[in-house]
Amino acid sequence: MEPHHLTASGALSPGADLLDPLAAVTDWTLVNFWWLALIAAAALAGWEALQQRLAAEALSRRTYMELVPTAQFDPNAEQIWRQGMQLVRAAGSGPWWTPRRARTLRLRLRADGHRSLAYRIEAPASARALLAQTPYGARVQVKAADPVADKRREHTVRAVLTLHGEPGSRLREVPLDPDPLQPLLDAVADLNAELGDLAEVCLDLAPASRWRLAAYRFHTVQRAREKSRREAQREARWLVRQPAESLPASVGRLLDPAEWRGTPRGQMVMSPQPRRVDRDAVLGKLAHSPGLVRVQVLVRCASDTAGRAEQRLARIGAAMDVYAGASRLVGQGWALGPLRIGPDRWPWRDRFDARWASGLLRPARGGWAHIEELAGLLKPPTVTARVSLLESDMPTYEPGTDLLPQGWYREADGRERLLATHEDDTLFEIQSGKAGWGKTMRAQVHAVASAHNGRGLAFVDPHGDSFADVARYLAHGNLIDRVALFDLTIRADTDLLSCWNLLDMSAQQPPHEVTSAVVGAFAGALGWGDVTAPRALTIMTKAVEALVAVNTAAVAARQPKRQATVFQVRALLTDPAFRQLVVAALDAEARKWWTGSFPDLPRDALATVLNPLERLGANPVVRAFLGCPVSAYDIRRAMDAGQVVWICPPGTGPTNSLLISLIVHDFLRAGLSRRDLPEKRRRPFRFYLDEMISLDHGESDVLAQITEQLRKFGCRMHGMTQLMHRLSPSTRAALMQNASCLSTTAGSVEAITQITAQWPDTVTPRDIASLPRWRHYASFTVAGRRIGPVPIRGPELREVFGDRARPAHTGALREAAHTATSALPLGERTALALAQEDAVRAYLTGTTPTDRKTITGAPYA
Repeated sequence: MEPHHLTASGALSPGADLLDPLAAVTDWTLVNFWWLALIAAAALAGWEALQQRLAAEALSRRTYMELVPTAQFDPNAEQIWRQGMQLVRAAGSGPWWTPRRARTLRLRLRADGHRSLAYRIEAPASARALLAQTPYGARVQVKAADPVADKRREHTVRAVLTLHGEPGSRLREVPLDPDPLQPLLDAVADLNAELGDLAEVCLDLAPASRWRLAAYRFHTVQRAREKSRREAQREARWLVRQPAESLPASVGRLLDPAEWRGTPRGQMVMSPQPRRVDRDAVLGKLAHSPGLVRVQVLVRCASDTAGRAEQRLARIGAAMDVYAGASRLVGQGWALGPLRIGPDRWPWRDRFDARWASGLLRPARGGWAHIEELAGLLKPPTVTARVSLLESDMPTYEPGTDLLPQGWYREADGRERLLATHEDDTLFEIQSGKAGWGKTMRAQVHAVASAHNGRGLAFVDPHGDSFADVARYLAHGNLIDRVALFDLTIRADTDLLSCWNLLDMSAQQPPHEVTSAVVGAFAGALGWGDVTAPRALTIMTKAVEALVAVNTAAVAARQPKRQATVFQVRALLTDPAFRQLVVAALDAEARKWWTGSFPDLPRDALATVLNPLERLGANPVVRAFLGCPVSAYDIRRAMDAGQVVWICPPGTGPTNSLLISLIVHDFLRAGLSRRDLPEKRRRPFRFYLDEMISLDHGESDVLAQITEQLRKFGCRMHGMTQLMHRLSPSTRAALMQNASCLSTTAGSVEAITQITAQWPDTVTPRDIASLPRWRHYASFTVAGRRIGPVPIRGPELREVFGDRARPAHTGALREAAHTATSALPLGERTALALAQEDAVRAYLTGTTPTDRKTITGAPYA
């Protein structure tokens, strides 16, 4: 029988009522300990299973967004801070039942050879509205995306990067210029999609847990205090062994065996006190909660080629060293010779794959970071990043495709590939830079490629050498019948020459269009304007108008060989008899000016009009080319038939500039005349114009009009000039506004600035001024997106089309090109041109030219 707890008076003790039940509970607990432990374990397992189930359910409800920056994206530190705080808030969103381990947000940086570095955000679905807009404004487009679905690759490697360093220490503060992502961009620059290369870096973020952070802070401070105590004890032991005394005494003490046994009796040493721990200094970034997150960095690389994934992972690990400071990102695991232990090996690999697939956050001990430390990862690549061009950004030229070769680009692995743009994307192009630095050669490569693509073009080469360069590459059976050559660089009477009558009405084009084009060409080339030369404009307009009327009638009468040419303007203005015949053929309204106003004009007013015509006629080749009645040159017909037209003017002097101006103004007239064709039937046609300075002077704005008006009529233009600033402001502005491609070689800083002004904050004039020969900087339009500027090496005909050269067939090509233009020997053309005035007189009088009938009548002047 248990003894009772009695007081002195024999009553029970008051504490007995409490001790007995407590003892009973203790006894029961000891007896049933294993059962209780089993129930607790089952409860914990059930709670963990519930947490895992809820976490999996929450992580399956994700939203996916992709951030696409513009070429001018240049965020500041404040914008990145705001974006980081927005991401932290988004990570903490979700249903109320979401476990904390599932309240995460993932930033995925992905490169697969098709995209340089895609930047995606994966967050709880409830955060979609929050993430739909960013503090980066209009320079970053937020697009909805689908979950990443990858094909299986043969070789895959994994890594987990953790924060390593003293608690509270920071990663290195990486400046925003150059872009902190640049090392990572360089690490994935040579990914090859054909080899199955893939590289992904996932940064998982979770808001700081208040209780977990408090515990970690407490543990960090306690560790600091314990370290301070150990240091104090170490100092005390050192003072005991090293008292302050002279050097001989210290040496004697070391030699005394009695001193080796311990502290001498009677000597007292004050033990140093532990240093006071500064809490804020110890905690560092942990002292302040705003912007503090837990992070884990997962890296996965894959390839179908052995060894490439491992190399890529090593380069990404090296790229992350840019953040190495007091704290740094290091990979988990260790290696002992060939044996490697870590996330890429069993049994840790399955845990990695589970975290990778779900976005579950399980960082290593610590894992705290401030969003300011991660600023470089909280944004897409910026304007300061150098992004390698991938095949998906800009295709590689292959013969037979609908592409135009642009230049050789050196990739990150040292290989060169020939960049290309799509025919339909390449509308207008401007090339600037030194003479002999590759502008014309690049244009020739363009033209040959476009010809092989089945497109029509006209190449105006004032130097006359280009057709000899390209002939061997155009001498193909499917091209020979499309090539037309107009070579005005000939000299011998036996050389073949075609002809072009500016006033030819055989194609039955509207007379006012022909008059406007001819007068506009003369006015533009000679600088005539309503202020500078109003009378010259009027005289030339009326003269051309009258001769066009005569030609219209001659064509209607089926006598096209008796049409007037531009050289009959002189006879019309100075020969009363010829003028009387022409005026008699006009209608009453047109006749009024000749009978009323023309007689009052002073004789010196005619010189302004006659002088340029005399200069044109002084060149026998130009006289023969422009002086024959029926044109073989018809650029409108060439446009509609897709011909390859090569025009070689005799030079770039003042008189020859007038001829080139006439040709280019006819381009404008012919392009505008395509209004009569449905849009789908307007075959694309390209104009290649070398030495644009010779075309842009005086009142002429024909180049501006071509770029502004002819796109909708299927016309494209490629211009080359040495000095952009010598073009008129209106022409330069129109070219810059509408250019699909801009390129420049080396040159003066003043000239280069005109181009680099279109590439702000990317390439400076000094970067370009020292470029070697054949090197260019160029920007392109691909699928409506601006690419570049990028450094390229200008293509050469031999290296691009070497396998298409047919030197043995160039003779046949020239023969076919002359046949297509009805070319005759220069001597015959000259005779026809000199006899044309008599032919016109004969038509107007109803006689034959050989009659030499004298025509009389009252003179007009």
